[in-house]
Amino acid sequence: MTAVPEATAVREAAAASGPIAPRPRPWAAPPRPVWEEKPSRAGLAGKSLVLLLACLGILFPLWIVVVTSLSSRRSIDAAGGLVMIPKDITFVAYQELLSGGQVTRAALISIGVTLVGTLFSMAVSVLCAYGLSRSGSLGHRWILMVLLATMFFSAGLIPTYLLVQSLGLTDSYLALILPSAISVFNILVLRGFFMGISQELIDSARIDGAGDLRILWRIVLPLSRAVVAVITLFYAVGYWSAWFNASLYLNDQDMLPLQNVMIQLVQKQEAPVGLGQAIKTGELSGLAVQMAVMVMALLPVAVLSPFVQRHFRKGMLTGAVKG
Repeated sequence: MTAVPEATAVREAAAASGPIAPRPRPWAAPPRPVWEEKPSRAGLAGKSLVLLLACLGILFPLWIVVVTSLSSRRSIDAAGGLVMIPKDITFVAYQELLSGGQVTRAALISIGVTLVGTLFSMAVSVLCAYGLSRSGSLGHRWILMVLLATMFFSAGLIPTYLLVQSLGLTDSYLALILPSAISVFNILVLRGFFMGISQELIDSARIDGAGDLRILWRIVLPLSRAVVAVITLFYAVGYWSAWFNASLYLNDQDMLPLQNVMIQLVQKQEAPVGLGQAIKTGELSGLAVQMAVMVMALLPVAVLSPFVQRHFRKGMLTGAVKG
């Protein structure tokens, strides 16, 4: 028998084994499951059109509000109200609002209530969620059942008002924080995330002599930055946007937060009194002032949301699934 050359043997072996699969490219899209068909061009175009219309439906009203707040009285009168195309850009409305007065004071009150309320709510929620996530904690099952019951049953508006009044919290900034300081849903999300942390890691820290507070501060919280950031944003947006508690418990107009002042300004047909000489002389429109107050109320949320957006999926879904 004649010996087959080595190259010929390799070619015959490759031909017998079939075609060689191409090497996957790292930048290529991941393979689709067999039950998912490749989207057609018409499908992709339809999805793109729907997303574009949704974005326009969100951004177009915001554009009108911002442009109207920056428009002069002449441009607003020429447009017959809301302005879509910017002309005669001026910052007089914001200068009048921030020059000192009711709006400036209300903005500072809202900032203070948001900061203090968010810190207090996060402290209580984190401590409660960590205690409920430890299976050996005292009465954690009964406490969890009581918290769950409050999600479906409440005392009502009148008993809550009587309770706040009996505690002497009316005409106090504590009335804007304590009645809505705790959200059971947020506590459950934090608890679910804390329960997903490795118990061996906590046990090793406890063997080294660490107490519960140190374990929470040095181990649990650093591993839970995503869910903590999301829950912090939830509380902050809730305090910043709250107006109902202030309308119930505050009788002093000088103590009203920004949202309540904005409601008062928007409900008025004419320019509000006491916002400066520009409104009295007719240089500035009352509509521009109303739109400027809306922009001031929306600006903090619009600025902070992109920084927390990357944590939403990890923070919310992980905490909910593992709970």
